[in-house]
Formats: sequence, structure tokens, C-alpha cells
Amino acid sequence: MANFFTDNDDLRFYFDQGVPWAELVELTEYGFRAPDGFKDVEEAKSFYRDVAESFGELAAEVVAPRAARLDVEHSHIVDGQAEEAPALREISEAMRAAELHKLCVPRELGGLNAPLTVYMMAGELLARADVSIMTHFSFHGGMALAALAFSIREGSTTFDVPSGRIARTRFAEMIREIASGEAWGCMDITEPNAGSDMAQLRTRAEQDADGAWRVSGQKIFITSGHGKWHFVIARTEEAKDPSDPYAGLAGLSMFLVKAYDTRPDGTCERYVTLDRFEEKLGHHGSVTASLSFDRVPAELIGKRGEGFRAMLLLMNNARVGVAFESIGLAEAAYRAARDYAEVRTSMGKPIARHEMIADMLEEMELDIIALRALAVRSAYHEECAQKLGIFQGFFTEASPEERARVSRELPRHQRMSRRYTPLLKYLASEKAVEIARRAVQIHGGSGYTRDYPVEKLLRDALVLPIYEGTSQIQSLMAMKDTLMGVIARPQAFVRRMADARVRSLSSRDPLDRALGRLSLQAALATQHLLRKTAEGKLRSLSGKPLTSWPKAFAKDWNPKKDFAYAMLHAERLTRLLADEAIAELLVEQAKAHPERRVWAERWLERAEPRGRALYDAITTTGDRLLQRLAEEGRTTSPSVAAAEE
Repeated sequence: MANFFTDNDDLRFYFDQGVPWAELVELTEYGFRAPDGFKDVEEAKSFYRDVAESFGELAAEVVAPRAARLDVEHSHIVDGQAEEAPALREISEAMRAAELHKLCVPRELGGLNAPLTVYMMAGELLARADVSIMTHFSFHGGMALAALAFSIREGSTTFDVPSGRIARTRFAEMIREIASGEAWGCMDITEPNAGSDMAQLRTRAEQDADGAWRVSGQKIFITSGHGKWHFVIARTEEAKDPSDPYAGLAGLSMFLVKAYDTRPDGTCERYVTLDRFEEKLGHHGSVTASLSFDRVPAELIGKRGEGFRAMLLLMNNARVGVAFESIGLAEAAYRAARDYAEVRTSMGKPIARHEMIADMLEEMELDIIALRALAVRSAYHEECAQKLGIFQGFFTEASPEERARVSRELPRHQRMSRRYTPLLKYLASEKAVEIARRAVQIHGGSGYTRDYPVEKLLRDALVLPIYEGTSQIQSLMAMKDTLMGVIARPQAFVRRMADARVRSLSSRDPLDRALGRLSLQAALATQHLLRKTAEGKLRSLSGKPLTSWPKAFAKDWNPKKDFAYAMLHAERLTRLLADEAIAELLVEQAKAHPERRVWAERWLERAEPRGRALYDAITTTGDRLLQRLAEEGRTTSPSVAAAEE
């Protein structure tokens, strides 16, 4: 029987050795307090492995055989109600019967209490079978956990500390319904003319005389938007300063909206209107809906004006999830290309033995292994950060040793998650497109037909760098965090650069020397962007009192005006930083597991020349384009230029 988990040695490495399971299991099991929980790490790991095998079998035996049907059988709106495609219904029923939606939900709410990291890795298996199924799947358990996280943050969840269990939580009905597989949730953010620029959102939420909230407006591009439970971002406050492009974010709030109820006869009473399902290039097993709200009852989550902050909580996990989707799709594309190249002969030998094809296949495999290392570590840090935050806030009876550990570990996990997440989302989604594109190329003319699955993989991959934050948004986040981090702690940056230089010259291990050279390249690129940014800032202060300069350099940074040169090169810097982060992880693995050394060597062999090319582009290009954009801005948009003065 086919199984997408047991045939993947690299993924099995993480379940056996590649995750710091002791810390993750202890946090997930609330310090092994729960009477019905696992008693030790090994018992929990054995269960997680069984879960992965179940996912692997379902992905290979139920989802993959239906992938071609998912591509052509579309879901529709009939008489105002969603009618899912037959293949999607069959897969949903199989997943519900296997109780996969309750994987991460706490036991006291009807779940299996597995770590989110396990959920993410299992999701890769579904994505390898069909990425749109993984997308839809993530709007089940993922939304249940988001509801629980929101409730904990706003203080409407209470814990029975001695037993390590949740005593009460605000959204219990929703969570139990999702865990049972009877419903799912979605997040409603995008509107016409308001995508990445959330300050332009116009959907409004208003209170009745009795204090009840109602939402009115339109949302578009809502993944799995035919679901029952909707997290909706809506405007509740007006911007105090219309000239501030970021002021609008403070007027947004988060709401939970129920889209429909099921009547006793099985029909639906709808409160949210399904306007249309988008006709897309690919990703056909996942519905993308446009919705209308007309004074629909809503529940405020948290406080007014906290919607953008709440959205970020959803987005962090969603971006890690997209990375695992990307890896699953890339794995499918690589295996299809490899298998085809082994049997297709040309000029007397399989095309897999031709140098250029062999080079492509080797890089495709290496990229997947590298991305998985970054994805697993990102998921681990994000989950530990969230669970330690809960522990810190609610487990008042923790021992002094436990509290000291939380105080020490929580900032480290938060810092690493913030560093890795934009790099991961950017590189994984871009590489999924590249690997699918190469799979088509290796198939030659056959790859451009529907006789082989790779054309579908390429169509499915193209949305990955777009949704849950475009590649350009991820790059801006990575660039801004990196540069502002150096501005805030310049001495630490100087020490890191010096350490990298020393390591590159004097380490005894060639791997360490190569890693040092790559880290130094990334630091020098960062230093160059900072120098160019400072030069621009200095020019902007010309004619202003000298006494205002210290404050301008210390605090008054405008991300839209002061970082133009860095924004131009943000993608290049992100690629360099991602190469460095992956190299660090693979070298760390090589030291702990010598059999993994080959992957670190291969990665650095390719990453070093890439780093030199990226550094060269960052330091020698861009001035001409920025000058042209500045001139066009002054001549075509005088009102904007005046507003910026």
C-alpha cells in the first residue's frame, strides 16, 4: 500500500531525531500534568509517528488518485448555497471519518492534543497529493486553534491549573464543531482595492442600541469562504490623521461571524451571501469566494482597534502552513521529474544522465531538503513561543524553576520565529514555482500537455507566492526587521560580522569556514544597505537644524521614504538571508548527525556563489532606477509629493 510518509526518508528524520521533541512535548502536555495525557516523550513521539503514517496512507491512497478529478470538477453556487465538487466531497468524508480535523485540538475539547508542528508536517503529505486539499484542510483545525488562541489572549479562557486542562473557553461550540469535521472556518480580510494595503479596508462593523455588533461590506478572495465560521476584519474607528498611511490600521477590529445555521431539515439559513466562486488557473480543490455582509450579527474578539494585531497571529501560522504546502507540491514535482527522466532516453541514455538535467534534479532535491529544515524549525519556534506565552500568563502555580525557564526561552523562540517566518514563506513559495517549472521543462513537450501531472503542479504553484502575504511583502518584512535590528543593536551586529570573518578564516572544519564566508557576505550586504539608507536620510536633513538630527536618526524613520534603496533590494537580501539561515541549520544537523553532512556541503557549494552574485547586485545596481522613480514622482504626482513634505 502506498504511503507518502514511509517513502520519505528526509521527513521521517524529523519525526525520529530532527525536532527537539522533549521541549515541544512537555509544553503540549502542560508539563505532563493531565491525567489522560502522555506520560513521557517517547510515548508521545510514537503517537505522532502513527499519525504521520495515517496521513501518508490517506494522502497516497485517497487524495492522490483523485487529484486529476479535483482539477476539473469545480464547486459551484446553486440557489445561493455552496455545492462542492464530488471528488472534494469524497475526500472530505474520508478525512472526517479518519478524525484528522481534531489532531491539534485539546483533549478536553474533543481533540487529540498533538503539536501544531506535527499538523504542519502531516499537511505536507496532503499537499504532495494535492496542494488545494492541504489548503482547505488547514481551515479546519487551524481555525479551531486560532479561536482558542484569540480567547486565551482576550482572557475568556480559564484553566484548571493542577490538572493542566482548559476549564472554560468562549468559542467551545465552534471548536468542537470543527474538530468533529462538521464545519470549518476562514479568515476574511481582502476587499476590492484593498489587498496588502489593509489600511484601505472599508467593511464596517457598527453597534446597535443594545450593544450588539453587525458587519456590512464585501470581501473577496476568501479561501474556503463557503465555511460556517468567519474571522472578519472590519473597520470600527476612523483614522485620526488621514495623512498618515498607517493610521487606518488602528481602526480595524476582529469579529467572529457565523455565515449560516443548519435547519432541522438539513437546509441552510444563510446570513452571509455567497456572491461567486472565483474561476482560477489552478488550486481547484480549494474554493475561493466573494462574500457580502449586510448587517450580519458578529462577535467582537478582543478589544476595538486590535484587529490588525489579531490578524498577525493568524498570518504567522498561515505563512508557515503555506511553506509546508509549497514543500509538498515541490516534492510531487521533483519525484515526477525524476521518475520521468529515469525512463525517458535520449542519445542512447536516460535524460537523467545528461549533465544539465542531472544538475536540475540534484538542485531540486537539495532545495526541498533545505526548505524542510527551515520549515520544521520555524514551526517549532512559532509553536514554542505561543505555548510558552500561554504558560507564562496562566500557570500561576508554576515553580520558580519553570518561571525562570519561560523567561529565558520565550524571547528566544519569539526572536527566531520572527527571523525565520518571512524567509521561509518567501523562499518556499518561490521555490515551489521554480521546481514545478523545471519539472515541466524536464518532461519536454509532454510536460506541456495534460497527459502528465506536472502542468497542473505548475498552475497550482503559481498562487503560493501570492496568498497569505506576497513574496514582496515577506521581503519587506525581512529587510525591515534586519535593518532596524542593526540600528537598535549596532554593537551586536559588529560582533556578529567580526565572528563571521574570524570563522571564515580560521575554523578547522571546512563547513564552518564556508558558513562564515556566507554569513560575512550577508552582513556586508546588510551594512551596504544601511549605509545607503543613512546617506539618503542625511540628504533629507539638509537645511534642518543640527539639533534635530540625533532624534531623526534615533527615532524618526519613515518606512516609505527612508528605505527606498533597501526596498529595491529587499528580495535579493531575503534570498541571501534565507541561504544563510538554511546553511546554519544544515551545518548544525551535520554536527549532530554526521550522515546529514552531505546536505550541508551541497547547500554551501551552491549558496556561496549565489551569495556573491546577490551581494554584487545589491552593491552595484539600483541608483539609476531610484533616480528615475523620484523624478517621475515629482513630475506626475505633485499632490503626493507635497503631502510627503
